[in-house]
Amino acid sequence: MSKVEEKLAKSLTAETTELIPYLPYLLQDLWELGSSPRDMLELIRKHIHVSAETKILDLACGKGAVSVNLAKELGCMVRGIDLIPEFIDFARKKAIEYGVEALCEFIVGDINEAVNAERDYDLVVLGAVGVVLGTPEETIRKLKQTIKPEGYILIDDAYGKKGVGDGYCSREEWLLILEKMKVRLIAEKIVEEDELIDLNREQQGLIRKRANELMKKYPEKANLFGDYIRSQQAECDLLENDVIGVTMLIQKMK
Repeated sequence: MSKVEEKLAKSLTAETTELIPYLPYLLQDLWELGSSPRDMLELIRKHIHVSAETKILDLACGKGAVSVNLAKELGCMVRGIDLIPEFIDFARKKAIEYGVEALCEFIVGDINEAVNAERDYDLVVLGAVGVVLGTPEETIRKLKQTIKPEGYILIDDAYGKKGVGDGYCSREEWLLILEKMKVRLIAEKIVEEDELIDLNREQQGLIRKRANELMKKYPEKANLFGDYIRSQQAECDLLENDVIGVTMLIQKMK
């Protein structure tokens, strides 16, 4: 399997690329995969002037929940890119369902290549920082390429609490990285703990149900699906106890 697939698997809390073909089935009951459209919409409305000419790039867009909601609520153009064809098919159907198919374009592609080709956006969105595009510093550098001078970056990630590893930077470390990369933090939306716990419980239940179905259908792969359930739970425990979920709105400096 390619490095791209390895990064994809990690970004979706899969311990092995062998699980990738089964991810559309495991995640079929979820539309929002990571980023909260509501939190992103709130930050945009408070801090960015948006018009029909505004162009947004949604990298690792998943099933298009963020793209479709932003297009619907803001009336702007959104291009979503994701590596999983089934997710892109789902996103296109949702765009039609919400009446924004003329505003949304969904493409199957590797976002590592997209950041080298996509240019002149007013805003770029990413919900998989530190995984798919590299370290936080590498990620910011690559995202900056896609936006106009004084354009914006929306990142859905987490602040590590003191002494926590797992690749999560503390807020102080993030601020140092942003300063080094010549961007500035405009605003941040911290995930409420109770909201996070409720969401994790709901999603874990849906994923566990689908994993159990796959175990019955493919008993020889029961360990594969069992490991995925355990890795998902470990990620939930980390998010609930050791890190602080946050959506950051960052602006590129001249």
